[in-house]
Amino acid sequence: MLFSSIPGLREVKEKIIQAVKTNHLAHALLFHGPEGSPNLKMALALATYLHCQNPGEEDPCGQCPSCQKMAKLVHPDMNFAFPVVGGDSKDDEDPNKEKKVDLTASFRNFALSIPYGNTSDWIYHNGFEKKQLNISRSAGRQIIKTLSLKSFEGGYKIMLIWAPEYMHSASANSLLKILEEPPEKTVFMLVTSSPERLLTTILSRTQKIMVRAFNDEEVMSHLLSDGLCSREAAVQIAPLADGNMREAYRMVDQVEDENTVLIRDWFRACFLLDINVIFEFVDKFSGKDKESQKSLLLSGINVIREVMLDKSKSTELMRSVESDRDFIHKLGVNVLNEEKLSGIYEALNESHYHLERNASAKILFSDLSFRIHRIMKASESVPS
Repeated sequence: MLFSSIPGLREVKEKIIQAVKTNHLAHALLFHGPEGSPNLKMALALATYLHCQNPGEEDPCGQCPSCQKMAKLVHPDMNFAFPVVGGDSKDDEDPNKEKKVDLTASFRNFALSIPYGNTSDWIYHNGFEKKQLNISRSAGRQIIKTLSLKSFEGGYKIMLIWAPEYMHSASANSLLKILEEPPEKTVFMLVTSSPERLLTTILSRTQKIMVRAFNDEEVMSHLLSDGLCSREAAVQIAPLADGNMREAYRMVDQVEDENTVLIRDWFRACFLLDINVIFEFVDKFSGKDKESQKSLLLSGINVIREVMLDKSKSTELMRSVESDRDFIHKLGVNVLNEEKLSGIYEALNESHYHLERNASAKILFSDLSFRIHRIMKASESVPS
């Protein structure tokens, strides 16, 4: 992974390389940035630079044996920790418990093929179902054990923790000592889009590297230089992606947003109080894994946001694709006034909160459906 493989963000790259050259690079780094930013790619590029045998002024050489290994993420001194299903039960403490499947090879593939992906992408990548992600206590112990060993090639030993906000509190606390006093030439790289969810004791022990979102020009030039779409399409996609390269890729692939379609049809069933259809949706939603359920609620929140922007004539700020605009416009004109929009927004947010705290999905979506109907019931038209 090279810095040159990351579109733009020159100021971030220069800051990182300068820290290496002046020996001001901390042993614990927090790469944080919004979803769709190159926080993971930036961390991997730095890891490649530290392992490189002939680093240049602005990039690893890309040719030495270490760079070749890092290109496949198989360098023996490059270690990964990431959330998996399962977690912090009593069984996790049982030394006789059968070892979990090692997903390191899967994570390498994920980091190389979907570098702008989020935890939902990671779940689908592995086919996890109906389980909450977690970096368990045993994973924390394994991190400490791995870093207690000597470097295989005599250089830096690097531990990259992706999505550290999923660390069990006991796992996070077990790392405090080694974060503060790591073995010689050991570097921690924590990569997250949710730094506010990390323990303050973890945050205080890291050097923060803010990886900003891409600007429109960087998104457009990347889509064009990689031959992903035409110039006309790139011009349209760049502002809609709003700096999120993951979203830009989704729009390039012209993948229909299934969640928005589900939200549209679900809202219509709620409006009509079509009991049979409502419970068909409830069964469908509750059959999804928890991350998909949360993603669905966030899509609903995004639809409400788009309706608010459409009603306020701020269409230049809207991020929805053109095919969804007619539904969004009619929902605002025919069904939802400002008070109702606020009510549904609050209902979706509360449901997301309770879902994260392990509420029964079937009960939650049933209650939410009837609550949305009550908010909508004074309307006189059906969104089409």
